[in-house]
Amino acid sequence: MINVLISGALGRMGRKVFDACALSDKLNAVCGVDINEVLSPDYPVYSSFDKVKEKIDVVIDFSAPANLDNILSYCVSNGVPAVLCATGYTPADVEKVKSASQKIAVFRSGNMSLGVNVLIDLVKKAAAALDGFDVEIIEKHHNQKVDAPSGTALMLADGVKEVAPEKFYTYGRQGICGKRDKNEIGIHAVRGGGIVGEHEVIFASGFETVTLSHLATDRSVFADGAVKAAIYLASKKNGLYNMNDVINGK
Repeated sequence: MINVLISGALGRMGRKVFDACALSDKLNAVCGVDINEVLSPDYPVYSSFDKVKEKIDVVIDFSAPANLDNILSYCVSNGVPAVLCATGYTPADVEKVKSASQKIAVFRSGNMSLGVNVLIDLVKKAAAALDGFDVEIIEKHHNQKVDAPSGTALMLADGVKEVAPEKFYTYGRQGICGKRDKNEIGIHAVRGGGIVGEHEVIFASGFETVTLSHLATDRSVFADGAVKAAIYLASKKNGLYNMNDVINGK
């Protein structure tokens, strides 16, 4: 069995990851780390990584970017792979992740859903085939999400830009902002209620519109993806991995 530490253990996603581990015949969630220390009936949850006593084979993190340094420090010091599922990383954070991946195996994705990662591939194909179409991305999430646009919206935009590098991002529009530039990728964020996650990529010309979309109805899809990533990463040496590696079994 692969021993898992869940970072952000008491959050909504942390609890979903624990449930997903319980259903797995390969993973065992042995402890968690969260801002609050709790001796739960399921497993111990520590307030910091330096209190962890268990032998850990992989860390799954669904906490926040502010916790990145603590996670990487623990994982590098102990030679433990890290599955990073948080969004909202700064460019400096991304560089820290890349640096750590030279010493340990690190998995990072802005969205842990297998379906979303398939959507990104479809968006790339559409961007290549629909040259000259305007591209707009709309993402919708619950009213507790703190970062905008979502990591997934940026992954989708990056997929378009990979095919059409001349394009640039516009985050929402307000007032008299002039006519739309043909190379814009419009990115728009909606926050409300308990929306788990919805993403639409719209390709529009003068006479037709193509829309590619993904709807998540339960956070379990993200936990399931994290579990698959943890199983994949546990046997890997140093390097930076993403969901494409998991899907393709590289």
